[in-house]
Amino acid sequence: MKTANLAIVFTDIKGFTERTSRQTLEENQRLLRIHGALLSPLFKAFGGRIIKSIGDALLVTFESPTQAVLSGVAIQDRLWHHNRVSPEADQLHVRFAINVGEVRLDGNDIFGEPVNIAARVEGLAEAGEVYFTEAVYLAMNRAEVPAREVGAFELKGIPGKIRVFQVPRAPYRVEAPSAGAIAEAPGTESMPPYGNLALSRIPEAALEAPGGELAQLGVKAAALGQKAAAGAAVLGQHAVVLGQQAVGLGRQATSRFEEVGGVSGALRALSSHRRALVVAGCVLLAVAVAGVGMVALGGGPAMRAISAVEKAPKAERDPLVKEARKVIAEEQDPGRRLYLQGRLDEAMENTRRSLEDYGRSAKVGHRDAEKRIIELLSHPTCNVRVAAVDTVRSLKLTSAVSALEDLSEDGGPDDGSGGFLGMGKCDSRAYAEHALKSFKD
Repeated sequence: MKTANLAIVFTDIKGFTERTSRQTLEENQRLLRIHGALLSPLFKAFGGRIIKSIGDALLVTFESPTQAVLSGVAIQDRLWHHNRVSPEADQLHVRFAINVGEVRLDGNDIFGEPVNIAARVEGLAEAGEVYFTEAVYLAMNRAEVPAREVGAFELKGIPGKIRVFQVPRAPYRVEAPSAGAIAEAPGTESMPPYGNLALSRIPEAALEAPGGELAQLGVKAAALGQKAAAGAAVLGQHAVVLGQQAVGLGRQATSRFEEVGGVSGALRALSSHRRALVVAGCVLLAVAVAGVGMVALGGGPAMRAISAVEKAPKAERDPLVKEARKVIAEEQDPGRRLYLQGRLDEAMENTRRSLEDYGRSAKVGHRDAEKRIIELLSHPTCNVRVAAVDTVRSLKLTSAVSALEDLSEDGGPDDGSGGFLGMGKCDSRAYAEHALKSFKD
């Protein structure tokens, strides 16, 4: 059987299985078309060959380990740009893992331990990151792209520990792609995670999939956004009417309370006015669900706008997100503006991105951002805890040591979950242990 020494890439979409359970078949297929339109041109541009896809997962090979790593960096930056200007239903957060070694070639498929290791490292990776093994680190041109060790991990079915590296997030900055290729939404941070380090090497024409797939999908997304905005306006009108009804019923109840003589009289009158009180309660509940409270939320206009996004059904969030971004952009304090952007990302369930915002906010001394990073160390989702550990370690937050010690001792409720086809598991406890060692070094 023919063999070859290749770089092997595994990718998958974070949360895709969960999304398929609440989306229609057409919506799932549309998401995969967007995924293909974004990733395929970049794989091709860096010399990659897509071997196969299994649902949202891709297996890709490269002759050059360096090109494989650069493709991952370019893809993560491309997805960052895409997600900034796309409705939540179209956003994609992808895990990316690379290994290198001699594999067996069988027709259009590949086999061997290097493939299994790549799949298991993909299980360790957090969405938005580029992870790779020590074999890749030793084989690639390290002058082309920076690298940082994540740690040594025991992988199921693989003897010994495998050292894993990642491409660190960019304090560096290089030339950005043209505005015509990738637009930025107003009020958002302008720097992608890897500073367009690899994406800037690709001609603009190479970013578009054949047949203008992204453009066609964008037209459909705009139409859906207009429908969502119209629905939100109608919902707001209903909320006002319901609020007025609640006020009227409340006045009737107060008047009756006075007529029957305080508490004892009110109790005697309960049966006759039960229906009015129940209706009033239901109306108030409906008003709260619609996002129009009788009592103003604390935290200023930005936090109220973020709270409205969090409470709204996902199909109705787009206009609320735009409004929240507009309010956040008016914040003069850069640290608080980044913190508020992180809170908005959390409301949109983009916790990985929120941690990036919190990290930048904490760097300029915003304490609320630092506190929120530490709080996310106890998040119920393993990948979020791992991302929070990574943020704590990169910022060297000594205030988080106690929380890291707790996580290293107890782990989290879903440690051992995740991975490609069940291979490779998320382990926040091990991440916390590794981070604590870096504080002691």
